Amino acid sequence: MQRRYVTVDVFTDRPFGGNPLAVVLDAGGLSTAQMQAIATEFNYSETTFVLPPREAGHDAEVRIFTVRSEIPFAGHPNVGTAFVLAMRATTPPPRLLFEEKAGLVPVEILQEAGRVTGAELTAPQPLKRMTEFSAEQVARCLSLSASDVRVDRQRPQIVSVGLPFLVAELTSREALRRARPSAAAFAETFPHDESDAIYFYTRDVPSDEKPCELQARMFHPGASGLSEDPATGSATAACAALLADLDPARDSELKLAIGQGVDMGRPSLLLTRVRKQGGKIVSVHVGGGCAPMMQGTLQIEGER
Repeated sequence: MQRRYVTVDVFTDRPFGGNPLAVVLDAGGLSTAQMQAIATEFNYSETTFVLPPREAGHDAEVRIFTVRSEIPFAGHPNVGTAFVLAMRATTPPPRLLFEEKAGLVPVEILQEAGRVTGAELTAPQPLKRMTEFSAEQVARCLSLSASDVRVDRQRPQIVSVGLPFLVAELTSREALRRARPSAAAFAETFPHDESDAIYFYTRDVPSDEKPCELQARMFHPGASGLSEDPATGSATAACAALLADLDPARDSELKLAIGQGVDMGRPSLLLTRVRKQGGKIVSVHVGGGCAPMMQGTLQIEGER
């Protein structure tokens, strides 16, 4: 049987930027093993599968696979999947509600002059702050020196709003550019049950990279070893939530424009919003633009 698919570049307004995503439509009837095989075949950081919702009032069940495994939640898969579904609708909806392993994920559709341009998700879980790490541990994972890791404003820590990442601040844009993943240090640091990926950022953003207020990168295990992600919505949302939590303001909305993927030739722009009331975070959002790329069909043999 043939299944339709669409690919989009997410967190960008132009082709060949952002983070590629494959969206498999009409995925009902596919087994988990078949979904995993298709995701491995696409070889993108994630592939999503759109199924009928389990409950009335929801728009779809969305399953998300990396090339290695299924994951409960991720940022650019939600933004890209919502963009694809809204773009294909006769009348684009203002909002979609996805069922996912991490919970319900609301996604607002972004439009300009009646044209669907992107989406903004609301994180499915409250901020969770977990294990802290030393500057030395982070530096070894990034092939840097401990002096390149800043700890006075935010100690390196695993945080999550649906998917966990070790988040760390670097001292300079130059250190961010120099970072390289160390397989030996990753193996030493991440027999860790909470996460296996590092998202690291700097506030030292040169004028030619504005309007970004932070520049970030993310290293994680891939199919053939450690790899880099050009735009990581779930990590960006978790980082923004952590920074808002550390901010002394009790009632505020922290907005950040965060760049990623610049040093790997796939510039991305992720827009975050974190709302606080009475000193507590009440919602975490990340969104951005999307660019349609390809569409076609998959021929699946032996479906069951």
